[in-house]
Formats: sequence, structure tokens, C-alpha cells
Amino acid sequence: MDPFQVYLIYSSLALAVLVAIFAAYRYRMRRMRTLADRLQSLVEERTATLERLNQELQRLTATDGLTSVANRRRFDEALDQEWRRAIRANTPLACVMIDIDHFKAFNDRYGHLQGDACLRQIAQALVGTPRRAGDIVARYGGEEFAVVLPATSGANARLVAEQLRTDVASLRIPHDASTTGPHVTISLGVASVVPKQGVAPATLVAAADRALYQAKRSGRNCVELSTI
Repeated sequence: MDPFQVYLIYSSLALAVLVAIFAAYRYRMRRMRTLADRLQSLVEERTATLERLNQELQRLTATDGLTSVANRRRFDEALDQEWRRAIRANTPLACVMIDIDHFKAFNDRYGHLQGDACLRQIAQALVGTPRRAGDIVARYGGEEFAVVLPATSGANARLVAEQLRTDVASLRIPHDASTTGPHVTISLGVASVVPKQGVAPATLVAAADRALYQAKRSGRNCVELSTI
């Protein structure tokens, strides 16, 4: 076999090896790209799942377990946020404190299961009242609820509170143990202020709470407005 034939043979073998190596390399790269795409898809899927779970967790930690409205923690957060926003915009911020009249007597008369059902009905009535996107209805504690009303004057907040009172009364939940009337009613205290730097949001809640106390002293099932 002459040298030229040997050269051709070795050249062919070398070329075949290179082709095989290149083919293997391309296959490996395609395989790696496929795996990378799958991994990216899996990461995106897991990330979306984690985001959904995180959102659900945030919703649960901000929601009252019994009534499904905002809880006290969410109320405090919303009040603080709206207070700072109102300072920047120099707009009023209103708060409505709500108490179910004679609720202890209701529990004693009908039992705690009916008491829980009553709380849920009232919560849904409060949420169902026409509201703006920024308004927050929260269970403040026990049989108390609270509403945050951004950019709302005392007079307008009182109108909202009166509508809330009427909506709850329209439920006509029987309450034989009430000395106010034959059905479940609520008392409401309203306060509104233009927030200022150096003043705590708690002053608004305290003023609304004073108005609520006055509503109870005035015979319950009514709305009272406090000035700050």
C-alpha cells in the first residue's frame, strides 16, 4: 500500500472520528438545552406556585378566620398606610367603630354557634355595603368591627355609617334578649381628621371609640360623630 493510500485511510478515519465527535457534541448540546429548558420551566412553575402560596399565606394572615373580613392586624396596617398617604395628600381620613348591641345576651340566649353565624352575617352585610376600593372593613375584636374610609369627611363618614346600620338592621336577625329591639342592631362611632405629622393614627381610633361609647349611651342602634 503506497503512502498516499495510507494517508487517505488515516485521513478518512480522522474525519470520521471528528464527525462522530461533532455529532456527539451536537447531541449533547441539544440534550443540555432540552434539560435546561425543562429546568427553566420547572423553576418558573415552582416560582409561580411559591408566589401563589405566599399570596394565599398573606391573605390568610390578614383575614379573620371566622368572618372572612380583614383582621385586626390588617386593620392596623391599613390605618397606618392610609394615615401616611393622607398626610402627603392633606386629605381627611375617617374611621367607623362598630359594636353589635347586646351580643353577650345573644350568645347566652341562642348559643355560641348561632353567635358565630350572626357575626358572619353582619360581617358580610358590612362588606356588602357599597364601598370604594380603598375602604377596609375589619373585625376589630369580639363583636366589634372597624372601617377605614380614606379621603372621607366626618359628614360623609356618618352617611356611610348610617347605611351600614341600616344594612345590618335589614338582616332582621331575631334577638329576643335585646332591650333595644326584636332584632340584632349595631351602634356606630364615627371620627374623621386630616392627619398631621407627629400625631399617631391611634388618635383617630380613640375618637371613633368615644363616639361609639356615646352611641351606646344614647340608646344604641344609632350613629354618633366625634370631633378631634
